[in-house]
Amino acid sequence: MKRVSIFALCCLLALPLYAGAASAAAENSAETKSPAPAFALSSQAVEDGGNLPVEYTGDGESATLPLEWSGAPTGTKSFALIMHHIAPDKTKWYWIIYNIPSKTKKLPKNVKGVGVLGNNSVNGRTEYAPPHSKGPGKKKYIYTLYALSSRPRMEVKPGEVNREALLSAMKGQILGTATLSVIYERFTDPGSEGGPAKSEPPLPPPGDGR
Repeated sequence: MKRVSIFALCCLLALPLYAGAASAAAENSAETKSPAPAFALSSQAVEDGGNLPVEYTGDGESATLPLEWSGAPTGTKSFALIMHHIAPDKTKWYWIIYNIPSKTKKLPKNVKGVGVLGNNSVNGRTEYAPPHSKGPGKKKYIYTLYALSSRPRMEVKPGEVNREALLSAMKGQILGTATLSVIYERFTDPGSEGGPAKSEPPLPPPGDGR
């Protein structure tokens, strides 16, 4: 009986040691498994929430914004991009690209030959439509990148792919989204019909009093 009691006592004394070792092992395991990076979209030309440089608008070069991203969800087979603006009366879209290959990590300025272009709501053409608002005040434009589990099946030709058609085709395939928001304020003068503000003409030199 004494031997059994001694053995039981030893087991009880060893339990905290085993528990401590198990806890340390669990902590080490948790440290080695770092969380997956967040899916993020960014641009070297403008920060999220920053002012869109004029060269990417209709008042400048009408260039497409350079974009890059990281942290795409596991299983991503393709990407799609939509640039839109929510106006008081409706949602407008300026840029649609879909079937972007899964290995793509960025779109350079004035990108060409990557993915398939959809149309825009400004002129209905299959191209990028730069912001060129006639209304006053700051306006927010949102770039949304979609990570998809497959390529969306479109029932219409690329020239007929609008924002609603693409969103509908992507249902059930979206693994994650990343957004970048920019602000553009078009300064105008009252007589320019929404055109860029004109500089004031120089004042004439003072006369000689005659």
